[in-house]
Amino acid sequence: MRLPKKTKPYHLKDVKFGLVISVIAISIIGVMVIGSAKQAVQGRQIIGLVAGVILMIILSMIDYVWLLNFYWILYGINIIALVCVKLFGTNVNGAQRWIDIGVTNFQPSELSKILVVVFFAKFLMNHEDDLSSAATILKAVGLIAPTLILIVLQPDLSTTLSIALVFCAMMYLAGLSYRFIGTLIAILVPVTIIFISIVVQPNQPFLHDYQQKRILAWLEPQKYASDEAYQQNNAIMAIGSGQLTGKGLNNNTTTSVKNGNFISEPQTDFIFAVAGEELGFFGCCGIILLLFLILVECIRTSRKAKDLSGTLICCGMAGLIAFQSFLNISVATGILPNTGTPLPFVSYGLTSLVTLYIGMGLVLNVGLQNRDFVTRNYELLRRKTINEHRIDRA
Repeated sequence: MRLPKKTKPYHLKDVKFGLVISVIAISIIGVMVIGSAKQAVQGRQIIGLVAGVILMIILSMIDYVWLLNFYWILYGINIIALVCVKLFGTNVNGAQRWIDIGVTNFQPSELSKILVVVFFAKFLMNHEDDLSSAATILKAVGLIAPTLILIVLQPDLSTTLSIALVFCAMMYLAGLSYRFIGTLIAILVPVTIIFISIVVQPNQPFLHDYQQKRILAWLEPQKYASDEAYQQNNAIMAIGSGQLTGKGLNNNTTTSVKNGNFISEPQTDFIFAVAGEELGFFGCCGIILLLFLILVECIRTSRKAKDLSGTLICCGMAGLIAFQSFLNISVATGILPNTGTPLPFVSYGLTSLVTLYIGMGLVLNVGLQNRDFVTRNYELLRRKTINEHRIDRA
């Protein structure tokens, strides 16, 4: 099999500068808020930002079609990395999600999010004609299952949920029949209701004790105000105390929820609470607006993709950012139970930040090879062929 070229003669006007500016802008805001939440890790986040931007630029120049030829290799890397974290991972607060690689801790589940999007972009395009067949659906579920099982065993329920939602969104966008979707919804709704009614009971078999307590604390926050609901209650208080304009970054206000250490590890899962307290309502709206602009740019890029795999890469990344943002902000504001999900481009975490930039690099390359680009190249090739024929005749 002859592989396509790694790079192509791209045009500057096809670069999605709106996407580039949005992701860098929100990342800079994240660096500033992280520095205010925990000064000691700000430098590492800056290193992650620089590395992420470099990787984004490099990947934006590499033909995504060429990369997709190695989708089975990427699938294997994903599974091997998740198995390694289970065998050799570092245990932190009862969760085994990281591998110590010396200079930093590597979190394979974050890389899995991108590799799942890339793998299924190619897999679903290959099965575009028979996607709704029972054999293809079972094959797709069988391929996503090892990733979900290995991550939920870490345990990391929020990442498992995010990847499962992205997988479902990609299946739908690839053309899964509405009949199957309707049947699935008819089954899942009552099953979900039954599941929730079971997990809140004593001695339930499905969740760890701490996971059950988080759900109970969400349902009855006053009853668990001193333990499981403590962080969420303080996060809501912090966001409200920021009012319109916030207390300012790196403030020394003694009544600050952040300065009082009322939220553990505020630079990660509860970074939105720090942003709310220090940047206020306007700052929170700015973060949400930038996330929304990133989603819009990804979706706009997907609409002009030259093939289904490009569309699925863009929509997969958009779905990943949307689901993670919704989960993180919903936890910080008490809409959903407490679960550890980073806010894309804002929360501290080198693996999360760098892998998101890898995903954005892929989206940028899809944009560089849009249908207009293909049409222009075809027209140039046609003119070149005509000129060569004229020369031969002469």
